[in-house]
Amino acid sequence: MPHSYKVPNLKTVLKGPLLELEAHFLNHSVAIESWFRQQFRETPAPFYASVDLRNAGYKLAPVDTNLFPAGFNNLHPDLRPLAVQATQNAITQACPITDGVLIIPENHTRNMYYLENVCTLKEIIESAGYEVHIGSINPDVTDTTPIDLPSGKTLILKPLIRQAERVGVESFFPCAVLLNNDLSSGRPAILENIEQTLLPPLDLGWATRYKTQHFTHYADVAKSFAELVEIDPWLITPESIQCGPINFKDGTGLEQLAKTVNKVLENTANYYHEHDIDCKPFVIVKSDSGTYGMAIMSVKNAEDVLNLNRKQRNKMTSAKEGLAVDKMLVQEGVYTFEKLDEAVAEPVVYMIHNHVIGGFYRIHTGKTVTDNLNSPGMHFEPMAFQQSGVLPDQNQTPDAEPNRFYAYGVVARLALLAAAREIQSARNAKA
Repeated sequence: MPHSYKVPNLKTVLKGPLLELEAHFLNHSVAIESWFRQQFRETPAPFYASVDLRNAGYKLAPVDTNLFPAGFNNLHPDLRPLAVQATQNAITQACPITDGVLIIPENHTRNMYYLENVCTLKEIIESAGYEVHIGSINPDVTDTTPIDLPSGKTLILKPLIRQAERVGVESFFPCAVLLNNDLSSGRPAILENIEQTLLPPLDLGWATRYKTQHFTHYADVAKSFAELVEIDPWLITPESIQCGPINFKDGTGLEQLAKTVNKVLENTANYYHEHDIDCKPFVIVKSDSGTYGMAIMSVKNAEDVLNLNRKQRNKMTSAKEGLAVDKMLVQEGVYTFEKLDEAVAEPVVYMIHNHVIGGFYRIHTGKTVTDNLNSPGMHFEPMAFQQSGVLPDQNQTPDAEPNRFYAYGVVARLALLAAAREIQSARNAKA
């Protein structure tokens, strides 16, 4: 497949462990794919997800899993057939009788990049053979509202309405309702106890979900997988500990947060020392719920937490749509040593159902190898998934493009499996 992708260089002397990891994946690819099939039969995958990865050369690990992905417009159009086929499978499994899908988007109608994402998602589902309408829960959307997008396309928003136990727009009330709204502002009453299939379920919105729960499931998944392919699970697992309650404005809980930071730093330093990794440990402190790169900081010692100034403390209390920040996730920092045109980059892998359908590199010219790249000033470069990201090329070296992307797809699917177990746990808790 011809393409004009740019591929970042892995700029580190610590490539050996990653090459060994990729070689393990290649040598065990048949067993890996069989294992994934069994796992997703037992625990069906979410409708969709995106996973942020960090590649340190000695470690390849997920640092965030988004169950309401909002970057479909950043995927290369050459790979659209993969997304369409995966969508057909996902909808058939979730709601086999439906002929249509209702998408419920985020409320920010002025974010053109986000709306281009909704438009692309709509096109993918339509190409899969389903009628699609957009039902908005934004109170400002009171009538059919066309929005002209920078791409030249027009997205039509309609106010969401409820009739009995179903939601829809006008006369369109399909079996399948797809959330592309992470519910940071809470669980909308209009969606409670509907009889339609809601993807993902309300319990997975940020009003009730914690990242710690996800990474607890991920650690279990990674441990089982590591036994299968005979690797150290640390190579694909970031240590993640919840800490709270914390109030950054009045300083409540900061001493405990500093102790937790110190613990993760010490554990990382011990591993680095044992395995001759010549890097300085760091920790990412971020809100245990929420997204959009808000309420997050990179720290290299516990004193960084105790010595925050007022502006920094206020920044750590700000989350999307006023979501309360009272619990923090203290996570082992994973360097990103991939660079494109001297700017740091990190891969983001997109999946529909249990299929990798593409991805992109998040790139930031103003950040360092220890920073959070999901921040203003970032841009995107489509990832060179020449295949589906699931098919390795045994005839090439472990770090050849198809095999590096295969490794990305493997680790991303581990995070997807952890998300599937999250959903299962939430359902079991309600039963």
